[in-house]
Amino acid sequence: MSTVLIVDDDRQLLRALRVNLTARGYKVLLAPDGRSGLAMAGQHRPDLVIVDLGLPDLDGIDVVTGIRGWSGVPIVVLSARHAEQAKVNALDAGADDYVTKPFGIDELLARVRAALRRGAPVVDADEPVVRTDAFTVDLAAKRVQRDGAPVRLTPTEWHLLEVLVRNAGKIVTHRELLREVWGPQYETEVNYLRVYLAQLRGKLEADPARPRHLVTEPGMGYRFEP
Repeated sequence: MSTVLIVDDDRQLLRALRVNLTARGYKVLLAPDGRSGLAMAGQHRPDLVIVDLGLPDLDGIDVVTGIRGWSGVPIVVLSARHAEQAKVNALDAGADDYVTKPFGIDELLARVRAALRRGAPVVDADEPVVRTDAFTVDLAAKRVQRDGAPVRLTPTEWHLLEVLVRNAGKIVTHRELLREVWGPQYETEVNYLRVYLAQLRGKLEADPARPRHLVTEPGMGYRFEP
């Protein structure tokens, strides 16, 4: 049973989400504001966090940043803010997905399932270890090391890197990456890729401004070069 923490001050929405998620086998925790959400995330270690940006005490971005400072748990942001910059800010802070209000419950449930899949452990122990001159990717253990030290990636960062590494030397198109990592409904959200590739390069490349391993193919997609 996966545990989902929902941080939102809309009590009617909290009740509706609790009913729908509980009916589908999830354990649901509710927090009406940012500070209690942060406390519950630390205490209960949920498998997924859903965060509204418009909280009464903290901006939801601060909640995302606070959780991301110590945890790689998948985070789905809810917001009435439709501007692209709001989405970019949430992704930059470490969110894995962004859902605009109003939304359909079936859509949100699909996003929850996708985020949980991205954060699920790999059980195949026979996958290879891929080494570059800057970092090492252990596909079986879902572990990345740079200069001998572990690199902490969010579930979405890991999934994106994994897709590129498994297709080493090949161009993976924007559409293929978006479909594989976020789902078919995201095939036009190229800004997601821009944000996450920048984050991966910052964590893995010796010179993020001149990446050697996570290469952009202009107008097409991205390519991993070992």
